[in-house]
Amino acid sequence: MKRRRTDDVREFEDNEKGQELDVHMHKGSTDRDRGNIALLMFLYILQGIPLGLAGSIPMILQQRNVSYKDQATFSLSFWPFSIKILWAPFVDALYLKSMGRRKSWLVPAQYLIGIFMLILSANIDNLLGLESSKSPDVIIITTIFFALNFLAATQDIAVDGWALTILSRENVGWASTCNSVGQTAGYFLGYVVFLALESKDFCVNYLGQTESLVTLSGFLFFWGIVFCVTTTAVWLFKHEKDVKEDVDDPTFGLIETYKVLSKTFNMKVMRELIIILLTCKIGFAAADSLTVLKLTENGVPKDKLALLSIPLTPIQIFLPLYISRYTSGPKPLTPFVFGYSFRLIFGLVFAGLVWMTPSFKLGDGSYPLHYYCIIVVVYLLHQVTVNCMFVGIMAFFARISDSSVGGTYMTLLNTFTNLGGNWPSWVALRFVSEMTWKSCTGVPDVISCNSEENKLACEGGGGKCNVDIDGYYIESVTLVAVGLLWMQWGLPAINKLQNLPLSVWKVMQRGD
Repeated sequence: MKRRRTDDVREFEDNEKGQELDVHMHKGSTDRDRGNIALLMFLYILQGIPLGLAGSIPMILQQRNVSYKDQATFSLSFWPFSIKILWAPFVDALYLKSMGRRKSWLVPAQYLIGIFMLILSANIDNLLGLESSKSPDVIIITTIFFALNFLAATQDIAVDGWALTILSRENVGWASTCNSVGQTAGYFLGYVVFLALESKDFCVNYLGQTESLVTLSGFLFFWGIVFCVTTTAVWLFKHEKDVKEDVDDPTFGLIETYKVLSKTFNMKVMRELIIILLTCKIGFAAADSLTVLKLTENGVPKDKLALLSIPLTPIQIFLPLYISRYTSGPKPLTPFVFGYSFRLIFGLVFAGLVWMTPSFKLGDGSYPLHYYCIIVVVYLLHQVTVNCMFVGIMAFFARISDSSVGGTYMTLLNTFTNLGGNWPSWVALRFVSEMTWKSCTGVPDVISCNSEENKLACEGGGGKCNVDIDGYYIESVTLVAVGLLWMQWGLPAINKLQNLPLSVWKVMQRGD
């Protein structure tokens, strides 16, 4: 089976291969691969576009006053990249020889993304309720973006495999660079650029326009055309090498790949590690999934929050390079252990930031510059803890992975890492409303606004619903406490696992 690098693993490999890149560049000229490098970069940019758009939808939904249950529902649309190991073997093993191993999946996936975007562009305003007073159709929106992310994940598998054969041997180090830079740029276009240009306030105040420059429907239509046109060009004019076997990895058929997955999963140490991966991020769920939505709920403009990610981007690129120097050797999880407790504390810091946000609001409803500076500083320090954990766990995966089973081992570990973040976030979004207490003022017969029926009765009678206890703060404190309890078991368990000999992590023993 061809080597597949998942989104998290690729970012780690970018860091590890930073020094190797110079070696590749000196060993051979990139002149003959310049076109292939440009193609890979563009394909990864395309992959990031639907991911960025999906990332912007929760902020649009928040402005449409959808419930947090609906936000939890939409969060399911991000799951395909976390579970793509389920169908990755099909992408590796099944293809049409006449089209090529990777183009057999790349071309249909990108065409379908383009078609989805074109159809969605004509219906998105209606689905979001932008043209009327009706509520957004969250179920359909979630289904559509789940499908888009499924197709993007499939394209990711195909491009990852193609990247290792489309480049010459001396320039193959450019593959991870194209992935990291391209996908980040695509996400930036679909998230930051879209939210900024879609914001009337930003376009009027900063670009000298009278209206917003783009709409969601227009943005989708444009990129739908781009997907269809460029996919046609790749299909017709870019030929794929007929490579029978990857020189670095063993080649498994479809059945053999699933057998390897089953054997890996049945290892005792692997099951212990999976339990850790599925539970270690519970303490961060409220901070990770709710903070930005709560800031938007308090009136912080979504375009401003998106633009704040710009100064954080260089940090996210260079910080892992610095942390990686502490992950070499027999204890790569040292940064993970160091960053865990500090990241837990930020759960309370974020809650404090949200609580203080209304006090910064000016008379015209805007926020001063120093407030946004505070947000940048808080998120910058938070990124240090996030990267300490991320780089540490990825270094540990690279150390224990059994190279005899190719990329399957790493893909399995990465799957449970992503799931360990997804399911607590869904729970935090799903139940925050149940932990929120709202009372009614102005209507004597209505006391509570906790149910939709009581809310309508209160507002219909001329009253006002007030939040007395916000479930976000309850979840923040409770989950941080759960995280502190987890540390008593989890951190010693992590130290035990990283002290085990590498032989216990081997799947394919001699004679297999």
